[in-house]
Amino acid sequence: MRRIFPLLVLSLSAVACNKHTEQPEGEIVVKVGNKFLTKTELEAGLPKGLNQEDSILASEKNIKLWIKDNLLYDIASKNIADKEKINQLVENYRKSLIIYQYQEQLINEKLSKEISDEETTRYYEENKDKFKLDKVLIKGLYLKIPSDAPQLNNIKEWYKSSSKSALEKIEKYCLQNAVVYDYFYDRWVDFNELEDNLPIHYNDPAATVRSTKNIELKDSSYCYFLNIKEYLLEGDDAPYEYALPTIKELLINQKKVEFLKKAEDDLYNKALDKGQIKFYEN
Repeated sequence: MRRIFPLLVLSLSAVACNKHTEQPEGEIVVKVGNKFLTKTELEAGLPKGLNQEDSILASEKNIKLWIKDNLLYDIASKNIADKEKINQLVENYRKSLIIYQYQEQLINEKLSKEISDEETTRYYEENKDKFKLDKVLIKGLYLKIPSDAPQLNNIKEWYKSSSKSALEKIEKYCLQNAVVYDYFYDRWVDFNELEDNLPIHYNDPAATVRSTKNIELKDSSYCYFLNIKEYLLEGDDAPYEYALPTIKELLINQKKVEFLKKAEDDLYNKALDKGQIKFYEN
């Protein structure tokens, strides 16, 4: 593939303009008509951490894209029929963007994003039917231990129990031997996500958790232990603590909508009071 040299200058009479653009500061990589791409601009668009070969390839790709984009823009600018429509679309977008940025600024400055426990609990109780599970959740204990670790027979007994004594022994053992020790008797976990850490895949998670409380698996390097203390199935009510992040997001978005509506109404009413709005009869 032919290389694009770093100091390539492309002067095309087909896209050249009569007016001259002042040459920018810095090392120029390429010129199309009266537009320049500098080395600084090119490097700013490259991903971080590329080796020299990948950096050259990425630079060539970006240079070519920049050239094509400017060639297309130049020819389109000369041939598009309804420029006024384009200008209006640009102005509408500019206005929308400014309003959006101002609204975000207002929200960040004025609106508290704190949601009380009372609000989330009330919303959950009033909308339980909206929070149905589409996955299997479990509470339990998961261990991943090298297959050559000592006292594996003890682990096979301890992990089946949720007693304080057994958990203390497991924790002490895992500090020195386990690759993964995940205690989640106190929180709900997606079974499919946990299954990604097992050497096999279960086609029917619901049947699996209903039929067994303890799963022991082994591959060439590790032993896997899963104790299932509780489970919930697809279609069950999502537990409050699992639904809580979603509830908070919903309530925050609800507050944003109400806050912005009130801000717009206040702005409108103040403008009316000050005589800044005048209606004309037709």
